[in-house]
Amino acid sequence: MPLASVAVPEPPRSTGRTRPLARVVVGSAVLLVVLYAYVLRIAVGDVSPFNFFGYFTNQTSSLTALVLIAVGGLALADRRPPAWLSVAWGVGAACLIVVAVVYNALVPGTGSAPVWVSVALHVVFPAVVLIDIAFSPDRPRLAWTRLWWVLPYPLVWITVVLLRGATDGWVPYGFLLPERGLPSLVLHVVGILTLLMVAATAVWALSRRTSRRSSA
Repeated sequence: MPLASVAVPEPPRSTGRTRPLARVVVGSAVLLVVLYAYVLRIAVGDVSPFNFFGYFTNQTSSLTALVLIAVGGLALADRRPPAWLSVAWGVGAACLIVVAVVYNALVPGTGSAPVWVSVALHVVFPAVVLIDIAFSPDRPRLAWTRLWWVLPYPLVWITVVLLRGATDGWVPYGFLLPERGLPSLVLHVVGILTLLMVAATAVWALSRRTSRRSSA
C-alpha cells in the first residue's frame, strides 16, 4: 500500500480554529521549554548540542512539537496533513508515551533541568498529545499496515547512542552504559522497543476509535 493512502483518507471534520491554534501554541511552547533547558546547560559549560539532543526526551519533544505546529498550521489554512505527516503525528505520540513511562518508572528525578521543565516534557506534553490523538475529530486515522513506521527513528537513536557509548563513552541514560554488559544492554533495548510497539498499538487503536470514516 503506498504511503500516500495511509492516513486521513477523506477530509477531516471541521474543528474550528481553537484546536489547531492550540496545537501551534503548545508546540511552540514546548520548543521554548527545550530551548530554555539547553540554555541552562550552556550556562554550566555543557554547550554540545550532540549531548543535549542525544537525550530521547529532548529529541522527541522537539520533533513532535514541530509536527504539532505543522498540523495546526495546515488546519488553520483549511488543509489536511499529508499522509507522512499524519504518520509522524502517530509516531510522535507513541514515542512520547515511551518518554513518559521510561523517565517516570526507570530514571525519575535524575535530570539536571528544573522540576517544572521535567514535568512539562515527561508528563504534560505526552498527556496532551495522547489526549489530542484520542479525542480530536480531525485526528489521523492510521492504517495498521503502517504500524512499523514507528521503529526507524528509535532504532537510529539507539544505534547512535550505543556507538557513542562504545567510542567516546557518552550515553544519555545510565542503563545504556557499555560497562553494564551486553546482556543488560540487550534487555533494556528489547524492553524499550517492546514498550514502543505497545505504545504505538495503543495510539493506532485510539486514532481509529469510533471513527466514521472509511477504512484506510
